[in-house]
Amino acid sequence: MLSLSGFDQNGAAEDPAVRQALDRLLKRKGRLVVDDVAFTIFPQRLWEMSRGDRTRLFTLYRATFPRWQAMNRKANGRGLYFERMVMYGRGPCDGNQLEWILSQFNSRTGVRRSMLQATTFDPGRDHVASAQLGFPCLQQVSFEPTAAGLVANAFYATQQIFDKAYGNYLGLAQLGEFMAHEMGMPLARLNVMVGIAKLERITKSDTDFAPLVAAAHALVGPSVAPMARVSVAAATAGVTH
Repeated sequence: MLSLSGFDQNGAAEDPAVRQALDRLLKRKGRLVVDDVAFTIFPQRLWEMSRGDRTRLFTLYRATFPRWQAMNRKANGRGLYFERMVMYGRGPCDGNQLEWILSQFNSRTGVRRSMLQATTFDPGRDHVASAQLGFPCLQQVSFEPTAAGLVANAFYATQQIFDKAYGNYLGLAQLGEFMAHEMGMPLARLNVMVGIAKLERITKSDTDFAPLVAAAHALVGPSVAPMARVSVAAATAGVTH
């Protein structure tokens, strides 16, 4: 379980040194960089282009999704997480689960808590007998309005800690910030629950880890006093080594 707080308006307070060290290591090992992983959960670039208009965001995403999928058909052939949230294939609002949540929450007071959740797992598409299935690992997200602000919760059956964790947490924080903005409150906390955390395609003793470990130690060392700087970067760095 991981619980993060101390967010900025973009969904996460990051430490540049840790982020750069991790991106360099991911590239060195032939993996996706952090932004590319985060984009699978929330298209931050499209949200910025939409200038606060969620209808435009959803329209842009629907129009461009085939392009994102075609860029890596092997990895994205079964879909992307944000696509499952807004283009599920059935349900109200033409399968846009986020629009359903927001429209219901903003239309009246006293909306039941169990309504504020979106699923990415679909038994009709995902209960297959394949020995390996890379998507979806993220099963569900839920949103809980509190006096302090919105609490976002994410549930993973499995998570690839080196390949995906930082990007997952950043994307979820950006998704949480988007939902909080549309619900008229700050993002207070992100909770992530992982059933099986897997460190694959790299070992803890790999010497290529050294720059990332050094950046993480510099961030969380005694010279860094304010607890507010314990961010996505610090939390992820603590997990990965």
